[in-house]
Amino acid sequence: MAADYTLYYWPIPFRGHFIRYVLAHAGASWEEAPTEALMALKEAPASEQPTPFMAPPFLHDHGAGLWLSQLPAILAYLGQKHGLLPEAPELRALTLKVLGDANDVLEEVSCNCGREMWTQEAWDDFAESRLPRWMEIFEETGRRHGLTVGGGSLLGTDAPTLADLATAALWVTMTERLPALAPLLDTHAPAVAALSRRVADTPRIAEMRRDFDRRFGGSSYCGGHIEASLRDVLAAD
Repeated sequence: MAADYTLYYWPIPFRGHFIRYVLAHAGASWEEAPTEALMALKEAPASEQPTPFMAPPFLHDHGAGLWLSQLPAILAYLGQKHGLLPEAPELRALTLKVLGDANDVLEEVSCNCGREMWTQEAWDDFAESRLPRWMEIFEETGRRHGLTVGGGSLLGTDAPTLADLATAALWVTMTERLPALAPLLDTHAPAVAALSRRVADTPRIAEMRRDFDRRFGGSSYCGGHIEASLRDVLAAD
């Protein structure tokens, strides 16, 4: 049987795991496009791309004939299609806000996708101020909706929604691949840390993570020189 989707992304977790978490949770099937296919699509003229885009992730929904880029747009589409958005409009708006926050964290931790490399001074300032602040923002969002270390969800829903999946994909991926950051999350966002681990350990997502690690290895985070600079400053710490 043909897969429901094809995901075009590098064989690393970083942004890709957000989409993989949602697809796995929804019980959807997907293929991981080979890097060669991704590069051919990425380097094609905009006029020849199925939807004009700059960089992955890129998702092809075979049934709908839709090609979509930009992580928040992909997640919002999948959330709508697979019933992972709350019904209340205010919670839907907060979900989009969570996606925006998560995307901002990725931009900051990767120095705008590796435009610059981390120096020890820059990293120390980030790890002492902005990164804890981001963790506290997620924590306070959850606590205002009843989240505790022992249970609950980010927006107070009875079952995990897109906000919970994105939160788990952000923080579990970061702290598993960069374990030196796990104590920081536990300190500044203990309820979010516990929620993220609960979501990541649900059967479908746990199996997806194991399968991904078997296929692509379980150590990389964002890849390239920017990951190397991240690991250098963390090792120095």
